Amino acid sequence: MCKSTAKLTGKVVVITGANTGIGKETAKELARRGARVILACRDMAKAETAAGEIRTNTGNQQVVVKKLDLADTKSIREFAENLLKEEKELHILINNAGVMICPYSKTADGFEMQLGVNHLGHFLLTFLLIDRLKQSAPARIVVVSSRAHHAGKIRFHDLQGEKSYNRLLAYCHSKLANILFTRELARRLQGTGVTVNALHPGTVTTELVRHSYIAAFLWKIFSIFLKTPYEGAQTSVYCAVAEELESVSGKYFSDCMPAYVSSRGRNDETAQKLWQVSCEVLGIQWD
Repeated sequence: MCKSTAKLTGKVVVITGANTGIGKETAKELARRGARVILACRDMAKAETAAGEIRTNTGNQQVVVKKLDLADTKSIREFAENLLKEEKELHILINNAGVMICPYSKTADGFEMQLGVNHLGHFLLTFLLIDRLKQSAPARIVVVSSRAHHAGKIRFHDLQGEKSYNRLLAYCHSKLANILFTRELARRLQGTGVTVNALHPGTVTTELVRHSYIAAFLWKIFSIFLKTPYEGAQTSVYCAVAEELESVSGKYFSDCMPAYVSSRGRNDETAQKLWQVSCEVLGIQWD
């Protein structure tokens, strides 16, 4: 559990995929601490319902909803453009949204869905918001990854899974990409007052497994042993508010403690190459 009692009055927070599960519980906790919380979601109806619940539960009326589809770079750019017009500060960005074990499909821009949403979508979003985060420093970026990154590998020869595709391994690959992104971004942000850390939320009863009947069935059977979304959100909250992490960057946490990163997740050469390739496929220059 996150033991920090830090208040966030006057702080602005963006959380992707905050209409359900871990994201919603994270939003609720940060709203309870006084932040202005922006729920960045694809499903606006669900997001409005979630925002209403959070406002009622916390008494914080500064909980707003903005449209964001991480599977469409046009939507990501529109979201960022509108946010930068309306919000003069941004103190916390939580890259929480994700898809898991879905059948092979592509985003609007032709990216393999899991890599496209979990890594490339958040990569572009962070790129578009990074200057506002620097201007608002001290600021934090929180990346929700997974212990599944241990089984991941960055397959540069088949990054989009067009030659071979395994839905579970594709998820693991995307979570490793999250770890490598965090590592390289932390290196590039040294001295800016902006930190970035990744985390494993635990095995949580959420809607993430909706694309796999087998996984959903097993989730239901073993749900008594799984974390609730509230429990799963604790490490996200910890990375966002804990005083002792004020100058900590490029690390990986689980259960509100430092956790072990796979050898592939500690490979700086792979991290730098993935950064370069990500910029190329997204058509951006991020030096």
